[in-house]
Amino acid sequence: MKEEKRKITRRSFVGTTGAAIAGLTILPSNVVSGLGHRAPSDKLNIAGIGIGGVGATNIRNVASSENIVALCDVDWGYSKRIFDAYPAAKKFWDFRKMYDEMGKSIDAVIIATADHTHALTAAQAITMGKHVYVQKPLTHSVYESRLLTKLAAKHKVATSMGNQGSSGEGVNLIMEWIQNGEIGEVRKVETFTNRPIWPQGLNRPEKGEWVPETLNWDLFIGPAPMRPYHSIYTPWNWRGWWDFGTGALGDMACHILHPVFKGLKLKYPTKAEGNSTLLLTDCAPNAQSVKLVFPERPAPKGSKIKYPEVEVTWTDGGILPMKPKGWPDGKAYDGDGGCIFHGSKDILICGCYGRDPWLLSGRVPNSPKTERRVTTSHEMDWVRASKESPESRVMTKSDFSEAGPFNEMVVMGVLAVRLQGLNKTLEWNGEKMEFTNIRDEETIQICTENHFNITDGHPTFDSKYTDPINAKQFAAEMIRHNYRSGWSLPEMPA
Repeated sequence: MKEEKRKITRRSFVGTTGAAIAGLTILPSNVVSGLGHRAPSDKLNIAGIGIGGVGATNIRNVASSENIVALCDVDWGYSKRIFDAYPAAKKFWDFRKMYDEMGKSIDAVIIATADHTHALTAAQAITMGKHVYVQKPLTHSVYESRLLTKLAAKHKVATSMGNQGSSGEGVNLIMEWIQNGEIGEVRKVETFTNRPIWPQGLNRPEKGEWVPETLNWDLFIGPAPMRPYHSIYTPWNWRGWWDFGTGALGDMACHILHPVFKGLKLKYPTKAEGNSTLLLTDCAPNAQSVKLVFPERPAPKGSKIKYPEVEVTWTDGGILPMKPKGWPDGKAYDGDGGCIFHGSKDILICGCYGRDPWLLSGRVPNSPKTERRVTTSHEMDWVRASKESPESRVMTKSDFSEAGPFNEMVVMGVLAVRLQGLNKTLEWNGEKMEFTNIRDEETIQICTENHFNITDGHPTFDSKYTDPINAKQFAAEMIRHNYRSGWSLPEMPA
């Protein structure tokens, strides 16, 4: 069916949906309601990009009420069951071709690709006026996070990052308890996770393998430097390789650190320091720790406490913080990870996703309910926002105005770990997105591969390192990536 021409601006309604899907014609919102927004009973035309993994869950959580009209993945073998589950959806390898062919028929996009292509897929959708749901971490770099934050504000689309704990009751309670003064002022927070549970700390494969017929390796690589295919990289294990993922920090910090970022009103850190098990050029380490320092923040209206300078620490690889004094005998930490807020009056502990918060004193606070409760799913709350006009929209619990700056905090931890060879605390100017204490002449060397042999009971190490790398240039590339030819982002809005 040819798409009907209409004299309707993007500001007058949410998306353009004239295509007939399975015999159902979806009218533009102002035709349905005449109010400039989409009626809740209207269906969105949703496309999915990166559907073989957690994207399948995200799509499933909206499919019962919305139209799934297009599906895109670079690995048609891994994603076959999802393509088969939605036979009416048009299939694509390349998201750019999907946007070109179906842009006018798509209202919203769910993105769950490897980390390094989040920004590319989301930025183009936003500039086309599409609402976007992007899996965590929001982006692979600081610059990409800032870009998506500004693009979303400029184009007034509904957005959400896929850190579903932000829609949970635990985060609501943590925010309400902190601002009500239940634990006093917080100057220290410890966070941790059991991840990685995928391979990390690996040498780069010496030889490549034949690319499976069901995988488009060039499209998987996308903006990253080309390398030979190897099955260790994908599916799923890509998160442990720096070119494609962000290690345990990117995978879990968006879940675990979110109540810290939101509850303590954080923005940009001023200082960062990281260390780890053996750091390699290509693969994230088996375990790492990060310390971020945030300056004093103004107290929002209604808060009963001040927000002094706070030190936030992160450990992964299953390394846990020591239990604070007064910890109940026999009680274990949350198996997936969690947070310990050290307040001047009490200590607040929560699990991964902010779940099951409790106070070390044993008190159960009865603080005023100030936070909006999500009664559907994290994904359906984004659908709800996508149907509201920009002027009256209630933001999602992880709107890019918050998720963008928060994700900068997360990938700042990655920067601190990868720059640990400077052996100093890094000073960060968040507004300018630059380190202020890396000198022009400073260099680092990073291990490219690590081997050892045992002779007469003694280990003999055979480790190879890069030539000296200019630290300032290395940091700049991690902050804002130089994409491979043929891949680019929109310009940063003013």
